[in-house]
Amino acid sequence: MSGKLENETPIAWSLTAYGKTWIDTWDRFWFTPKAPHTLAVIRIATGLMLLYAHLVTATQLFSFVGDDAWINNATIAGIHRGEYAPPDAARSYLWHISNPLLLVLHHVLTIVVTACFAAGFLTRITAPLAWWFQLMLVHRMTGTLFGLDQVTTMLVMYLMLAPCGAVFSVDSLLRRKLLPKIAVNRRLAWLLPDDSPSAAVTVATRLIQIHLCIVYLFGGLWKARGTSWWDGTAIWFAISNAQYQSIDVTWIGRFPRLFSALAHITVFWEIFYCALVWPKLTRPIVLAIAVAVHGGIALFLGMITFGTIMIVANMAFLSPAIFQRQKQTLSTELAHPPSVAKRK
Repeated sequence: MSGKLENETPIAWSLTAYGKTWIDTWDRFWFTPKAPHTLAVIRIATGLMLLYAHLVTATQLFSFVGDDAWINNATIAGIHRGEYAPPDAARSYLWHISNPLLLVLHHVLTIVVTACFAAGFLTRITAPLAWWFQLMLVHRMTGTLFGLDQVTTMLVMYLMLAPCGAVFSVDSLLRRKLLPKIAVNRRLAWLLPDDSPSAAVTVATRLIQIHLCIVYLFGGLWKARGTSWWDGTAIWFAISNAQYQSIDVTWIGRFPRLFSALAHITVFWEIFYCALVWPKLTRPIVLAIAVAVHGGIALFLGMITFGTIMIVANMAFLSPAIFQRQKQTLSTELAHPPSVAKRK
């Protein structure tokens, strides 16, 4: 029996060590504190894009909400409850509001809250409110949504989990002014967090990154089901569609090998994004392709807002140190401006 125990002990020890290593790696991946600088930049860009979308909606508000909208309240409620299609969990109180004044006041409040979120003013409160108002609009505007609406909703949902207003914000200015009071007031310290690294930033960042990986994976698999991506003609059909064309690049039709290669590279990149974006060696290449793909969509296919917000989402893979260095450089220049030679 003693020999049997001696033979099993190394195996048990190895399994224990492997399990401990795996758990430690999992903890480091999710909970190693990160600085909020990258999320702060994403907050500014997402907030401004969301604000733009709300302002555009305001120009034709009653076409999207109310009983006289393109899809009226009763119809949209029936769609989500399963009267015309399989039911889902989406719900919105905007289904039940018909009064034009209430709808206008609600949208004005939505715009104000979103502007505060973009500026980083009381972000602990305005971030979840901005997400909530956006979610209510998304559930009300089913059938008239665009990729921009879905991506901004996703980003705000994760940003509200972290102190994304701790830097590059009005909150950071208020914190400096109220620092003596914050030192003795926990509630005020929570409301105006500092820019020190935290696990909440890491969790929010990881959720954005993983969500992006899922989006690209299924987008690539969906493309792989179509023959135009296999035979390499998908890019040509996209750029030759006059409905989406913002810049005429049909000259690419003279180079079939070029647009065929672009189609295959795009599918490969989307499917393997979830694997290649994590290693430091391949990450710059993957992100550079992301900028090229979404920049091309923005410039050539007329989808400026969607292309831009996807590039913003990919910024989640950038290190906070990049923006910390930029902030330090800017602070140094403001504190010690270059001297100007006196004129003779």
